[in-house]
Amino acid sequence: MPTLTLDLLPEPSGSNVGVHITRDALRHIRAGHPWIWDGSIERISGTGQLGDLAVVFDEKRKFAAIGLYDPESPIVVRLLHHGSPRSIDDHFFADRVTDAIAKRQRIADNDQTSAWRLIHGENDQLPGLVVDRYATTLVVRLDTLAWLPHLRSIVDALTQIEEPTSIVLRTSRQISASLPPGLSSGTTLVGPAPVAPIEFVENGLLFEADVIKGQKTGHFLDQRDNRQLVASRCHGATVLDVFCNTGGFTVHAAAAGARRVTSVDISEHAIDATRRHVELNRDETAATEHSYITADAFDAMERLANEGARFDVVIVDPPSFAPNAAALAGARRAYRRLTSLAIELLGSGGTLFQASCSSRIDNIEFHDLVADEIDRAGFVAANAIRTEHCLDHPIGFAQGAYLKALLADLQPR
Repeated sequence: MPTLTLDLLPEPSGSNVGVHITRDALRHIRAGHPWIWDGSIERISGTGQLGDLAVVFDEKRKFAAIGLYDPESPIVVRLLHHGSPRSIDDHFFADRVTDAIAKRQRIADNDQTSAWRLIHGENDQLPGLVVDRYATTLVVRLDTLAWLPHLRSIVDALTQIEEPTSIVLRTSRQISASLPPGLSSGTTLVGPAPVAPIEFVENGLLFEADVIKGQKTGHFLDQRDNRQLVASRCHGATVLDVFCNTGGFTVHAAAAGARRVTSVDISEHAIDATRRHVELNRDETAATEHSYITADAFDAMERLANEGARFDVVIVDPPSFAPNAAALAGARRAYRRLTSLAIELLGSGGTLFQASCSSRIDNIEFHDLVADEIDRAGFVAANAIRTEHCLDHPIGFAQGAYLKALLADLQPR
């Protein structure tokens, strides 16, 4: 990919659009909710363009909030600020970026980790914008094109504070086809374009992130703490890592002294990446026996169970099963089935780690689903630890809480 100068980014129009919303929506944004959906809008004053600033008024026509206008999305306004009026300019964005980075200082000071999330979208009051750091490379990921006219301000702040070698632009699949000419997901905004995956350190272990074509920004940073936690139960154990993706849990388990690790993913690319990461850490993983299965996770678990395979630790970290409300019933069945299969594959006293990144299934419901299956199988969850987001993935509003997980030793009831 060629390097792109910031001159190709559109300039802010300088125009505002007035937005009048329902009383219920107004109550939600005053409580800190970052979105205004199309169904909550009563009327719009003006003919705003994508990326214009949307000024939200209350029932008395007074300022209530301001955000980015996206008339092409069901989320019409992504709120940047609510309460008293405030100018949205370079200084505003620099303050937001500075505040977000300061929250992660404890991670930045840890020489055993060189990759973390710098900006977590809505949860850092920059909705639709994510920035991840991999060593000296930053990846800016957009979920709305409304950011494009303001992206120069974000990039300038990041460059001054973080002094990156390169900054790469990524966009969600939904908007990638609508990028203006000269821009694409994977384009380099600042510095030389990466010609190979970026090597970084996580908990003292080596990994690579394909920041151009990898999933999301190249690596799932949100499970960093959980990978270290699970590893603490893996010494001398046989481990099954289901939905292994690029091998984060696999490598941590092997480096912790697992006797054998079996990694499962439907993607051959993911299995290849897992093999590569195991090899990158061969000094720590060479004593562990490794096996790899490229198959659907449910099919692989059923086949292993039918073959009588048993493991000391089973790790289940699936993708989101509930992208929308219509998928909820199927998601609940999937979580139950995964728990049931994991229990079948665990030896007596085995350790289960099961996670969910489906925000539509909240913490309470997820743990109830898993607990119900554990009870149904005649076990109790001993030494149980429930985890949520790590430091660089803060929760700024209710729907921002997507990640939850259970680590427990299963004992016969």
